[in-house]
Amino acid sequence: MNTSVTGWQVFWWAVLPYLALATFVIGHIWRWRYDQFGWTSRSTELQEKRLLKWGSPVFHYAVFAAIAGHVIGILIPESWTKAIGISESTYRWFSAGAGTAAAVGIVIGVIILAARRIFITRVRATTSPVDWVALILLAIVIALGFAETVGVNLLGSGYNYRQSVSVWFRSLFTGNPNVAVIAHAPLLYQLHATAAWVIFAVWPFSRLVHAWSYPLWYLWRPFVVYRERAAARPNEPGTSGRRWRRIGVRY
Repeated sequence: MNTSVTGWQVFWWAVLPYLALATFVIGHIWRWRYDQFGWTSRSTELQEKRLLKWGSPVFHYAVFAAIAGHVIGILIPESWTKAIGISESTYRWFSAGAGTAAAVGIVIGVIILAARRIFITRVRATTSPVDWVALILLAIVIALGFAETVGVNLLGSGYNYRQSVSVWFRSLFTGNPNVAVIAHAPLLYQLHATAAWVIFAVWPFSRLVHAWSYPLWYLWRPFVVYRERAAARPNEPGTSGRRWRRIGVRY
């Protein structure tokens, strides 16, 4: 590990991320073993449907786009994109444009869903304290990501986070965290990375676990066959189809 960093930086960027990742994995295992009935998004569609049908799709589709952008920008090394002819300038403007579109969608979705959860009493009553923590952390991550994408890369001078944040994140999985690159990154990116691993630690204990229960089996399940049948009057209970009659009268 690079010796040009302080002990506090090593603790912050090497020890705490591993603790967060361990909590993420072990917490999910515990939650699945002991709280499968709580493994749900606890949908509030019955409490309010009008705002949900607009806010939820916008938010989730924009999040999927943002996740795809993070996979490309963080997990794929810069050398790989350069090897196929994508320069840093081209990547920056493409990621800034696509990231801004995703960020705008996320912000719009969050505003709708947050207003729904805060101002509609029936929805607010279904939100647990740990859910509020997760929602606040998500809001922080979204705000920081928006500032990076729009404020720095689109409207500002730009910053090549693939030479710092990305290198540090990938190094966590090699067992030799490159603390120096993240410790000397701009504060905005450090805060964004910090909020991200805090979310990893909180994730297993909130309704965010429903992200792993996406019903992919719907794509290959057999079709449900509906057959029309003429309506028939049901039998009276306990008569096997026979009508009640007076005592002594033969059936």
